[in-house]
Amino acid sequence: MEYKFTSANFEEEVLKADKPVLVDFYADWCGPCKMMAPVVAQLADELEGRAKVGKLNIDDCMDIAGKYRVMNIPTFLVIKDGQEKERIVGAVSKNELMKKIEQAMN
Repeated sequence: MEYKFTSANFEEEVLKADKPVLVDFYADWCGPCKMMAPVVAQLADELEGRAKVGKLNIDDCMDIAGKYRVMNIPTFLVIKDGQEKERIVGAVSKNELMKKIEQAMN
């Protein structure tokens, strides 16, 4: 299941999560973000129960995007135990994202 992260639920769903979380910082107007959407959805299904995978719209949640200094999109953060473990900027392969998440699970 792909989560929708917001300013209201970010602390509970991401920072207090009991497993690693992949946060896709995106915007509806961003071409590369649209290209990555099916990849993120696939990862959400494949990692169900082992990690949380979701999206955060930077236009709706500028406070969170600013806090994590997201300057370019898409930006993917792997967060575990409330801490940023990995940062991937730009469109990347599904395998690269999966590798970063799996590293955080170990």
